[in-house]
Amino acid sequence: MRCVKLPISVTVEVNLLLVAVTVSALVTRLYGIHFPKAVVFDEVYYGQFLSLYMKQVFFIDESGPPFGHMILALGAYLGGFDGNFVWNRIGAEYTSNVPVWSLRVIPALAGSFCIPLAYLLVVELGYSHSSALGACVLLLMENSLIVQSRFMLLESVLIFFLLLAVLSYLRFHKAHNSSFRWFWLVTCGVSCACGIGVKYMGMFTYFLLLGLAAVHTWHVIGDRTLSHGKVVVQILVRFLALVVLPVIMYLGYFYIHLTMLYRSGPHDQMMSSAFQASLEGGLARITQGQPLDVAFGSQVTLRTVSSKPVPCWLHSHKANYPVRYENGRGSSHQQQVTCYPFKDVNNWWIIKDPGRHSLVVSSPPRPVRHGDIIQLLHGMTSRYLNTHDVAAPMSPHSQEVSGYIDFNVSMPAQNLWRVDIVNGESDREIWKTILSEVRLVHVNTSAVLKLSGASLPEWGFKQLEVVGDKIYKGYQQSGMWNVEEHRYGRSQEQKERELELKSPTHSDIKRNLTFMAKFLELQWKMLTVKNEESEHKYSSSPLDWITMDTNIAYWLHPSSNAQIQLIGNIVNWTIANLSLVVYCLMFLTYLLRRRRKVEDIPQDSWEQLVLAGVICFGGWAVNYLPFFLMEKTLFLYHYLPALTFKILQIPVVIEHLYIHVLRSPAQKKAFAGAILAVLCSVYVSYHNLSPLTYGQPALSSDELAALRWRESWDILLRKR
Repeated sequence: MRCVKLPISVTVEVNLLLVAVTVSALVTRLYGIHFPKAVVFDEVYYGQFLSLYMKQVFFIDESGPPFGHMILALGAYLGGFDGNFVWNRIGAEYTSNVPVWSLRVIPALAGSFCIPLAYLLVVELGYSHSSALGACVLLLMENSLIVQSRFMLLESVLIFFLLLAVLSYLRFHKAHNSSFRWFWLVTCGVSCACGIGVKYMGMFTYFLLLGLAAVHTWHVIGDRTLSHGKVVVQILVRFLALVVLPVIMYLGYFYIHLTMLYRSGPHDQMMSSAFQASLEGGLARITQGQPLDVAFGSQVTLRTVSSKPVPCWLHSHKANYPVRYENGRGSSHQQQVTCYPFKDVNNWWIIKDPGRHSLVVSSPPRPVRHGDIIQLLHGMTSRYLNTHDVAAPMSPHSQEVSGYIDFNVSMPAQNLWRVDIVNGESDREIWKTILSEVRLVHVNTSAVLKLSGASLPEWGFKQLEVVGDKIYKGYQQSGMWNVEEHRYGRSQEQKERELELKSPTHSDIKRNLTFMAKFLELQWKMLTVKNEESEHKYSSSPLDWITMDTNIAYWLHPSSNAQIQLIGNIVNWTIANLSLVVYCLMFLTYLLRRRRKVEDIPQDSWEQLVLAGVICFGGWAVNYLPFFLMEKTLFLYHYLPALTFKILQIPVVIEHLYIHVLRSPAQKKAFAGAILAVLCSVYVSYHNLSPLTYGQPALSSDELAALRWRESWDILLRKR
């Protein structure tokens, strides 16, 4: 048998420009990222979540999904971080157990790879390699992007996924016959999901790409060269890759998040009783093993389903409402009933059958069902929960709720309540511990027991007001309650019952929620529960970002003037603003003239300019304009995704002017000289600001004062 040797040739194409800009990006972003070995600005915020990840303790971050935290946690895990560091202030020195380089390397790598992605994106838009190189040079020397990528922050990671998503979609759109076409579409969907998973800001670029994909899909539908079957396949694949895949990935982030963080922690109280009971430790140790069915004679604590203003429990104590309030209005002077945001023995109530005297659970237990009439007896004071036609202390449009005291006046007890199980599946649903959301409706007046949200004055110990609301409508969480702690009462006598109420419940069984139930609750909390935000020294408005009128001091050396500032390259920002205006003028001029059937540029050049505008101008607009509608505290770093797209528009405008607007060689030569001068100015600005970008070398006070190019910049000068 003869062996035949087949010649094999391998061709490798290396874009040296792309390699060069990638290496340069790695140098500018990775150089000295271990410095300073101290907490820098928002590292104090992300670091807290990082430690909780390392200890697998549950937390909720209202600012965004968990994927970005997972990325940072990956760096911490690879560096061997044990989570033991107190993230309590900016400037705190990292201890030896904190792997500073590992914590910062992933954002730095993401920021570095944004540069080659920008190069490929400009080329994919149909512009020259020279223009792509120009875009890279501008991004390389953008001080604000460098600063943001060198620390344990998420903006550089977000920008990386946004650029990758846009590049992938453009490659999919243009690769009509390539075997990699569908790979690029899937990559686009994955990148969009990752961007949204890092920060909700990623949603803006995702919607931009969805709009672009919808327009292109509309063209596919109108392509008569394709059969009906192929059109359906094209639409279906786009829908699966750009809609279904991101949704599945988004759910996946939370599945991993909730699987990893299975221990009870400081954020538990924001969640429902059922959610808390699914975590190891904390409430789970109290509630596990409790009876599931609430029965007549049950001893319970009733927690409001609402977490606004804070989670709290139905409560009473040995203090009465004042005879008259500060405004002269009278009260019933009966025992106060409030909502108390802490666990307390006075939160216990006994569910009594109005037709029987017994306060203990019978054998077998008689469960309470939807529609049953009950009385609620306060465990420690033996007062019945009551409401009547007396104005509530802080909410006079609602009824006062009290623990009934017979003062031998014409005010009879009205202490019957109907149990409405809101989330029940049948008309005779049994009231379940933790799981059932219950509305308590007053039999005499049809008022609903509700948390008003108002705080009582000093006489009410600043506890939260509970009222009877007669105009209650719909599903309001403030009128929903669930049984959190539960035991079957065994003691008929008051003294024995008080001892029983003070003893802890025992645990032996674990109660779990499904993933989807936990996901929906967590998602709702993230979207609705916001931290109280106060004005920050370095907060700013979107108008301040355009002209670089603001900055943020990230770090200051404890003994010298060495500092790190989030300040942009002022030349970059200026020419980016100019290119934005020039593009708008060019686009409107061409559009109007084409409407008059005057075509100044070929059709393919027009389509190229429009596509570049959708990506660059559109990318800037969708990542900038929504901030005018937001009420949250805003900072300069929120502008960085928009800034990136705006910088990418600079070479687009320059190349178009050079090729299609400038006519004579002399004009082109002068224009090229101006471009070179601008690039030199960009470098000078980058170099002068680099001590504030990298934190070293330390400058003198006079040198720092010379860098205050705008009066509004807050550059720190240490007093000697």
